[in-house]
Amino acid sequence: MDIRASQTQLEFGQVRNPPPRRAVHPGMTTAATTLTPEQKTWQNHLLLHEFYGPLPLEPRRPPMRELISTLLSHRTTHADEELAYARMLEEFGDWQGVLAAPTAALAHTIRTTRWPDTQAPRIQEILRRIQAEQGAFTLDFLADWPVEKGLAWLTDMPGIGLKTASLVLLFNFRKPVLPVDTHVHRVAQRVGMIGAKTSVDKAHQLLLAQLPKDAVVLLNFHKHNYWHGQHICFFAKPDCGRCPLKGFCTYYLEHYGPPTLEALAATPTHWQKSWGVLLH
Repeated sequence: MDIRASQTQLEFGQVRNPPPRRAVHPGMTTAATTLTPEQKTWQNHLLLHEFYGPLPLEPRRPPMRELISTLLSHRTTHADEELAYARMLEEFGDWQGVLAAPTAALAHTIRTTRWPDTQAPRIQEILRRIQAEQGAFTLDFLADWPVEKGLAWLTDMPGIGLKTASLVLLFNFRKPVLPVDTHVHRVAQRVGMIGAKTSVDKAHQLLLAQLPKDAVVLLNFHKHNYWHGQHICFFAKPDCGRCPLKGFCTYYLEHYGPPTLEALAATPTHWQKSWGVLLH
């Protein structure tokens, strides 16, 4: 689904003071201070959509795997998360086997994750509750539930926060929610889409309120800012030279002053494959 086609159908009445649809002209070097947070959020979406390219909203993995893999991914590299998940299913066969396994054995199997001794009992409790309530290891019922009910049910599970719950609902069930992880949170704070002291949980609410309630837009906003935080807006020493957001970024203004026309003209307009692989 083309994101531009999707956006023509949006009802901007849902958004207070709709942001401009056209990207900020490079000459607007005072945009970091004149744009509202909502306008910055929309400019961020437009420019990163062009920079990284549009993404279709297609489930990357089944709902149960999305839930458990995201739990395993906390403070863990993608490679170690994948290894832990593969070892778990190889060792215990299926979800019933994982549930029945000795907790210590499960923890050992997922030892490449950051906190295996904490995550193992959480995984088993999640599986126990899903089986008890649904009679099977499935999350398909969430497709028919309202967003708030689904979020409340998921976040009542041990170790499942707003980010993980939102990922499952958005990626697998096309619900209009916005996952905010540490990368998205950092980019949003530095650009000025949210306040410098805004918590991750509060950022879910604030950023979602600034965007159209369209699942394709929300997926693209999440993934583009996730990649941006991973590959350009690093925690330490962000690569501002390559950043297409510098024209209205509060962090850039505070550290380098208003961007010059030369700096803006030298900024890449698209992600280059030679810079690395963008994991989905």
